[in-house]
Amino acid sequence: MTTGSAALDRIVERLGSTTDPKRRYEYVLWLAKKLEPLPEAFRQEAYKVRGCVSQVHVVGQLQDGRLHWQGDSDAAITKGLLALLMEGLEGLSPAEVVAIDPAFIASTGLQGSLTPSRANGFLNIFKMMQAQARSLLSEPSDPSTATDADI
Repeated sequence: MTTGSAALDRIVERLGSTTDPKRRYEYVLWLAKKLEPLPEAFRQEAYKVRGCVSQVHVVGQLQDGRLHWQGDSDAAITKGLLALLMEGLEGLSPAEVVAIDPAFIASTGLQGSLTPSRANGFLNIFKMMQAQARSLLSEPSDPSTATDADI
């Protein structure tokens, strides 16, 4: 299965090819440790993921037509799942993020290792990222960057 993101495909392949659930967890926790701290300005309701037992914040910002993600969670596993999604969706256009089918989550093999609430939280983080991408798709473009073709 290809997701439309080469980085996400690599992560899914790596996780899916591992038969040991402990190794999957170790990889997710390793991703969590690599995550940059989230600036305090983004720790607000607008960026909070609903439906997660943990406190999770994620924000996608558009730069030159590409999404760049920041986020954090107060739980290590959830932070790792967030980091996995951030790495997999980094640098994509909003349209590319919106087009990704959440079915890729099953291909990671993580469902068998996650509690139902964590698995649901993983999906909710992904849906929040897609919702942010969708809202950036509908924002009017900056008139200062308009070309003759736009006018």
